[in-house]
Amino acid sequence: MSDRDPRARAQALVSFYETLNVDTLQDLRIFYTPDCFFKDPFNEVRGLQQIERIFQHMFANLTAPRFCVLDCVVDEQRIVLTWDFHFFLRSSPHRAQRIHGASLLRLNAAGLVLEHRDYWDAAGEVYEKVPLLGAILKRLRRRLSAT
Repeated sequence: MSDRDPRARAQALVSFYETLNVDTLQDLRIFYTPDCFFKDPFNEVRGLQQIERIFQHMFANLTAPRFCVLDCVVDEQRIVLTWDFHFFLRSSPHRAQRIHGASLLRLNAAGLVLEHRDYWDAAGEVYEKVPLLGAILKRLRRRLSAT
């Protein structure tokens, strides 16, 4: 990416994520280093090809997945995004799903992403929606709650 202005770099990334689709996956190379690190509650990988596989898996297994970035905080070495991820499960195509999360992106001197870490509540956003498992987790959450 030629623009080294941190805010312009962040805005370009936000635009990329919000318009991400199968045809734009190759544009990850514009924003990420070849050996970048990615971690979320389900994946931990290194390298652009591995990150592309995660997004390909997302597009293959979900209907109409899209990110909506809610907030962006920027400095010279980091970008922090909060976002909502909207999608439909193929098994339940009429029931919209949403996951709320945040991403911490660590940048190199050229403004490329070296490390991408996604933070979101897998138990509350995914596991609690599974019928039997969800009931157990909700009960456990109530027992562990201070209120």
